[in-house]
Amino acid sequence: MMAAGPQMRASDDDRDRVASVLREHYAQGRLTVEEFDERLEQLYASRTYGELATLTSDLPDVDLRAMQEVAPRPPAKEETEKGRLLAMWTPWALAVSINWGIWFAIGLGDDFDFPYPWPLWVMGPWGAILLVATVLMKFGDGRKP
Repeated sequence: MMAAGPQMRASDDDRDRVASVLREHYAQGRLTVEEFDERLEQLYASRTYGELATLTSDLPDVDLRAMQEVAPRPPAKEETEKGRLLAMWTPWALAVSINWGIWFAIGLGDDFDFPYPWPLWVMGPWGAILLVATVLMKFGDGRKP
């Protein structure tokens, strides 16, 4: 196999590796935004290894193999479970609060003669279903609502 000389044509993968090096130097504060943008423009117009080398010649070497790709951490089970519980119970709490507020306003408007507590019919069945779903989520057979 032949050694790559400065006149040898560069591939897209070669340009991507140099772009990674430039991003790393930018992240470390060695390049300003303007310099970084200018070098990226030159990078994607470059055709040879020699042209690629000039873009990083004034920067210290970066070992791309040592740089680890940072993958987003998947949320922990507790975080997703908490989010599901919050998504289930928040609409219930909002609806129940509004219904009790209306009930209370009707009672105040009728000289403290409060009507039958009909909001119980809103909060009861819906709350019971949510309670069963919550118990199954926490202690059940692994099925998620």
